[in-house]
Amino acid sequence: MQGYIIDIKSVRDDDLIVTILTDENIYTTYRFYGGRHSNVNVGYKIDFELESNHKSTMPRLKDVIQIGFNWIFEKEKLYCWQRFLKLFYPHLKDVETIDGFYFNLLEELAHKLIKQNAKRAICEIYIKLLEEEGRLHSEYVCLLCEKKIENEISLVRSFHPVHPNCTYSKKFEFHKIDELFKEKSLIYLDDEEVEYIWQILLQGI
Repeated sequence: MQGYIIDIKSVRDDDLIVTILTDENIYTTYRFYGGRHSNVNVGYKIDFELESNHKSTMPRLKDVIQIGFNWIFEKEKLYCWQRFLKLFYPHLKDVETIDGFYFNLLEELAHKLIKQNAKRAICEIYIKLLEEEGRLHSEYVCLLCEKKIENEISLVRSFHPVHPNCTYSKKFEFHKIDELFKEKSLIYLDDEEVEYIWQILLQGI
């Protein structure tokens, strides 16, 4: 089967606990250390097998083959990709059976990264995640004062809209965020604005 590694924890003797997101499940697996084993890291897409062990409730990860991307050696894209995937672990913690949406979202993002700027692509994909989970607040009511937002807008964690005066945070022209929410496009935002939105995303998905 195939999946994306969203978390790795070191345990005794350089063994690893590896969490993998597939199209139907999130698996927490045990990876024994060994020189002949393929490297594993957060963000890798892998083909793998699981071996059950009656002595442990955690299956053993084996026969791992990394599935590469065209952009895997572009440091900036790989860095942003790994930062984003690391956010999935706390977001989906304690979930085992999962909708295929999350796996397919990462498949779409991996394809977009071939040609697109990493931070722009990830922020646009994140809007799809918020929309799927019912957390995209496109009615533009301020989280803090609960009044309608017009003209200028700010964003806080999870891209929740607020009035700039309620948070004293960076202002955006309303039409730019409206375009992002409705069309899932950052086309009207400059690089400095995209960087600011990226930093908001990194607070947690």
